[in-house]
Amino acid sequence: MNVLVIGASRGIGLEFVRQYRADGARVVATARDDAGLARLQALGAQPLRLDVCDAASAAGLAWQIDGAAFDVAIVNAGVIGSRTTGLQTPDADEFDRVMRTNVLGPMRVLPLLADALAPAARVAVLSSRMGSIAERAAPGAWLYRASKAAVNSVLKDASLVLQGRATCIAFHPGWVRTDMGGPGADLDVGDSVAGMRRVLASLVPADNGRFFNFDGSAIAW
Repeated sequence: MNVLVIGASRGIGLEFVRQYRADGARVVATARDDAGLARLQALGAQPLRLDVCDAASAAGLAWQIDGAAFDVAIVNAGVIGSRTTGLQTPDADEFDRVMRTNVLGPMRVLPLLADALAPAARVAVLSSRMGSIAERAAPGAWLYRASKAAVNSVLKDASLVLQGRATCIAFHPGWVRTDMGGPGADLDVGDSVAGMRRVLASLVPADNGRFFNFDGSAIAW
């Protein structure tokens, strides 16, 4: 199996690399800094430097993955921003940082995958249940919620463009004990990633453009 993980320096992305490598997959994975690249290399992955917030860096990814024939591609890079509880307006810098990472980043990366996928590939964007409008019952971290609702739209459009070539889905990884999720989260990162890998392995073309929980249950947009 040939796997690409975008945003793999730590947390969920790094765990994807660890588990796929443990199963013998060839893995290409990206990180922004030397420490992240070293962690990927130590796991036996091919490390590539990428900052999805930098246009030149993203453009440079294209030639490095062209024709790679990935069976699985996972777009994981993301940030949470301020953990607001109400309608606190974000400042412009924070808005730009969250939206550039969580929305513009995938919009830069997904077009590059078109010529880098194997037939019947699986493509996943790491979203969040917090981006679901239909299931929303609380306003916390509303900038993050807005960014994940937007990336769900991006994934849906990508699924229409890549239909017939790949099955594209959005994932909610659960509330995971990572630097982003915090120590009080209810799910171990290994269990989250193992669940998402099972879902990816079981996808069929009819799943294209859907939104899944890490355990395979469907989430409404």
